[in-house]
Amino acid sequence: MPADRPTASLTRETHDVEALIIGSGLSGIGAAIKLREAGVRDLVLIEKADDLGGTWRDNTYPGCACDVPSALYSYSFAPNPEWTRAFAGQTEIRAYLRDTAAAYGITPLVRFGVEVTRAQWNPREARWHVETTRDRYTARFLIAAAGPWHEPLLPDIPGLEDFPGEVFHSSRWRHDHELTGARVAVIGSGASAVQFVPAIQPRVGRLHLFQRTAQWVLPKPDHRVPSAERWLMRHVPGAQRALRNAEYAALEALGVGFRRPGLLRAVQKVGTLHLRATVKDPRLRRALTPDYTLGCKRLLLSNTYYPALTRPNVGVHATAVEAVHGSRVIGADGSGADVDTIILGTGFHILDMPIGRRVFDADGASLDDHWKGSPDAYLGTTVSGFPNAFVLLGPHLGTGHSSAYTVLEAQLDYVAGAVRHFRSAGWAAMDVRPEVQAAFDAEVQQALPSTVYNAGGCSSYYLDGNGRNSFSWPWSTGRMRRRLADFDAEAYAVTSHTESHTESHAEPHTGLHTDRYIDGQYTLAREVR
Repeated sequence: MPADRPTASLTRETHDVEALIIGSGLSGIGAAIKLREAGVRDLVLIEKADDLGGTWRDNTYPGCACDVPSALYSYSFAPNPEWTRAFAGQTEIRAYLRDTAAAYGITPLVRFGVEVTRAQWNPREARWHVETTRDRYTARFLIAAAGPWHEPLLPDIPGLEDFPGEVFHSSRWRHDHELTGARVAVIGSGASAVQFVPAIQPRVGRLHLFQRTAQWVLPKPDHRVPSAERWLMRHVPGAQRALRNAEYAALEALGVGFRRPGLLRAVQKVGTLHLRATVKDPRLRRALTPDYTLGCKRLLLSNTYYPALTRPNVGVHATAVEAVHGSRVIGADGSGADVDTIILGTGFHILDMPIGRRVFDADGASLDDHWKGSPDAYLGTTVSGFPNAFVLLGPHLGTGHSSAYTVLEAQLDYVAGAVRHFRSAGWAAMDVRPEVQAAFDAEVQQALPSTVYNAGGCSSYYLDGNGRNSFSWPWSTGRMRRRLADFDAEAYAVTSHTESHTESHAEPHTGLHTDRYIDGQYTLAREVR
């Protein structure tokens, strides 16, 4: 939605709160729960939609489901014994988020149908001044929890806007548009398309998949959870925790290969065998075979995608789309298809996050102005020049193998620790030191070249517009959790309530914390200046 959308009312009130959270998806709900546990009672969540749930509210396309096991794709402090599938579907995940928000008393704190248009730091008041499409707010803490998977990435294809039929993005699915017997072009072959293509293939008359890049697709170990297992999860103490730990260990074992790409050859062989077993046509198999190392792009799971592409009513165009001429979609290789519906499976604005254009420092420079196309944050969470603000699921914290909840809860531990320390010390403002942020970024960038994210031989959304990996965490999530477990006060310049200018009240800054693996052991080292 545009930032200058007209306000709903000519009368605008100003509300003062201790914490303002932007977004009510899994990040916003989790942040609200943990902030309340940290003692923050006066908080509000601003949600531009009419319901909570974030990406699981927006993505309702046929076949939409999680590609992380259900037991791990949930808050550790709010386990759900009622998952009906090993990999939950969209409806169940959305219901889980609603139920969790209600159980923890978060739902009444959400202001629905309200969009943040501008948030700017006021150093004199040591508050964030937040403009929305309804009211104004001042807040001590600002938490950006909108996430990177909510703003559709719409391709700039010549002629697309003049297409006479129906065009929609997979995250804005047109359920009122009849696909039975339709001639459909799907542009994109990523995580969403892998799920909705098999779901719509039996209904459409003809389906043309325009695939710019072949994807590695592994078998999905999904199944219905029997009622006996759900009973076990409800009644046997520790059963859910044991399942969660087992699934976490399995994904972390896979993650070792992301840091040492040579180890992924065995997993890649599984993908190759899966493709050979399901696609017998050698020409189609060649078109679907990736030319990069598994893990370089997001890892995909499906038992139905490859079989769907072998059906007589499906054509695979191993090419990008060059243009749309009337009702005809033209590929860069010259192939084409006459269609009456175009579905865009083209992903989201991951690293050019829309929130970056709406959050401003004291001088009026936005996050985008600071980042210059390469998002950066200390521990993926705080940005120098933006005091008392936290970014959730932000730069440097993406993993190709683990759950977003694992990353989020590590961050929330850090945020909660920061808020507790802030309140007990009587601070007015805390701002991460620029040299600390720069040192962390340098550490990440030094570690990334040897990972599959950078060395896998592909172009992915992990790379920003400057060709720099601003997305990925190059180590284990265990290391992430240890790094974020304790709030490091000395990394911040702080202001007390009695001051009118910024002055550090932490111990003199004598060095930077950096953690490293030495001879296979995790250590915490101090680099003294």
